Amino acid sequence: MAVAFCVKISILMGLLFGQGQPARLYTEEDPVVILSSDSLKQSVSNSSSAWLLQFYSSWCGHCIQYSPTWKALAGDVKDWSQAIRIGVLDCAHEKNFDICKEFGIHFYPTFRYFKAHDTTNDLGKTYRGADRELQTVRQLMVNFLQNHTRPNWPVGCPPLDPVRSEDILSLMGKKTELYTAVIVEDGDSYIGREVILDLMPYEGIAVKRALSSDRLLMEKLGISSVPSAYLFHPNGTHTVMNVQKRLRFFFSSFLKLLPGVHRMQSTSSLQRPQPGNNGQGTQVEWKEFKKSKVYMADLESGLHYLLRVELATHKTLEGEELKTFKDFITVVAKLFPGRQSVVKLLETLLEWLVSLPLEKIPYDAILDLVNNKMRISGLYLSEQVQWVGCQGSSVALRGYPCSLWTLFHVLSVQAANRPDALANTGFEDDPLAVLQTMRRYIGTFFGCQECGKHFEEMAQESLNQVKSVDEAVLWLWRKHNQVNARLTGSMSEDPMFPKTQWPTPDLCPTCHEEQDGLHVWDEQMVLAFLKQHYGASNISPKYSSSSQPEPGPPALDKPKAITKPKSNVHLNQNLKPSPENVPKHQKRTGINGAEEKHSGVQIEARPGMTFLGLGFSSVDMSLCVLLYAISCVFLMFMFFFFRFRSKRWKGRNYRPYV
Repeated sequence: MAVAFCVKISILMGLLFGQGQPARLYTEEDPVVILSSDSLKQSVSNSSSAWLLQFYSSWCGHCIQYSPTWKALAGDVKDWSQAIRIGVLDCAHEKNFDICKEFGIHFYPTFRYFKAHDTTNDLGKTYRGADRELQTVRQLMVNFLQNHTRPNWPVGCPPLDPVRSEDILSLMGKKTELYTAVIVEDGDSYIGREVILDLMPYEGIAVKRALSSDRLLMEKLGISSVPSAYLFHPNGTHTVMNVQKRLRFFFSSFLKLLPGVHRMQSTSSLQRPQPGNNGQGTQVEWKEFKKSKVYMADLESGLHYLLRVELATHKTLEGEELKTFKDFITVVAKLFPGRQSVVKLLETLLEWLVSLPLEKIPYDAILDLVNNKMRISGLYLSEQVQWVGCQGSSVALRGYPCSLWTLFHVLSVQAANRPDALANTGFEDDPLAVLQTMRRYIGTFFGCQECGKHFEEMAQESLNQVKSVDEAVLWLWRKHNQVNARLTGSMSEDPMFPKTQWPTPDLCPTCHEEQDGLHVWDEQMVLAFLKQHYGASNISPKYSSSSQPEPGPPALDKPKAITKPKSNVHLNQNLKPSPENVPKHQKRTGINGAEEKHSGVQIEARPGMTFLGLGFSSVDMSLCVLLYAISCVFLMFMFFFFRFRSKRWKGRNYRPYV
């Protein structure tokens, strides 16, 4: 009845609106393939993968209500695309009327399975089950794949049938080139097959499944309960996998994070440099670090890059740019949980910006203060880049974008943990202080306009829903994961550090739950984890630069260079800077004709010494000192001269009175 009612409503709306195009339930942003009359047949006919299609009507109320479930299903199985793909086709769209009629679509939504390598122009197999919950449909997709015969088996799909115990036991003590994981489960369990499909796009690992009914295998592997996973390492060692929860997401995440396991790169990605190599033959020291720590070296290196390199593209700050920079420095100076020398520098910069009655400030003035040209004691920000938790497998990956994300996560947590830190700044009682500052900074100063556009879209979508500092912490975490999901498998993804949904189960097992077969976040546990992870007590000083120049008189400028590794300077790691806006001292090298990275940055020497960049050379300063001394002598002379004349006048005109 409900479906027939949808059909009637669809016809009625079509008659009422005539040529009007119905609203779209699915867009290119969703993880589904949107098909039409032009692309349907050529997509499903003789395809290397199987297809599951939903024929729907955008006027149908049930289709509208079901669309979030369909999107969630497509996102959940997006790594299965080499075996089976999920698509949609809107039969309410006028251009699709004929194709829907040809495929015999009478009710909405209608689900059709199409086998791989089918050349018979088959109209697909309709799923007629009443249960259309996500977990049920996902398991039906697995069954549908296993119904393929060997000749039409999807090209990218690994075997899903259980393996024999002899094949598993033969791996014991044997050295191989990759990991082998064996999921041992009951016969009616789908976890093993789903994990196999989850790991399809990853290299360096093979996943198999075995049944608990094989008692010999259970005994040999020392497994007493199922589901369990057993891991064979490339060096010949083997052990039971220790996961916090025996769920599909935990098994898959554990395997994806193994050393040497990474997502397959496209042929256009070329070969990645190995860790310790900058891609130009120069060896870079690899720094050992813990994933559970935040490193001060990353935060300070990010500030160095931001203040000395990224900001250098703006010769003068005025208007909204100046206000944005002042607000940014205000938030950072008040919340940055760094070393005293860096905090003092930020506070001095803030005080100078606030007290300076100028409508525009040259960048050189800011740079002189950041470099502490006046040699004020206790002010210091290292010019040495030290990526630690943000280091990549090559210097072209991670680095500055990672450190900028980390900086804003730290600031958002500090704003939540220290509610009085922003008192008397104009940001007190504002839960959006950090997020709005980040938003404006990215939109104003970030080198990648496309990245700034994406972040602005996310902010416009939901930033106004943030009502507390805790919600601000979670909002930034959600959007960071959203960016990671969008960039998964892109050229900017580091194969050694694949973009996963964070925190991973090994860092926070209590953050992850499963409801109706779908992974969900326990956001209260996530919030507690974020506050601990980005809290001041979890920031490690290891690898931080300890060298600091001794204070002294202002020194004359000498030619110097600030050199830093080539790094992406954008949040989504897809930098496309405008060549005409690149300053002379900033050298950029194009990669694959699309991405441009910062290479060795050279700060050109300027003759003489500039005082805060306001146009005073060393000669000007010398003249000022000389004039000051002459003025002092002249004033002293005039003082004593008139004092002497005053005494003589009094003595000459003195008349005693009785």
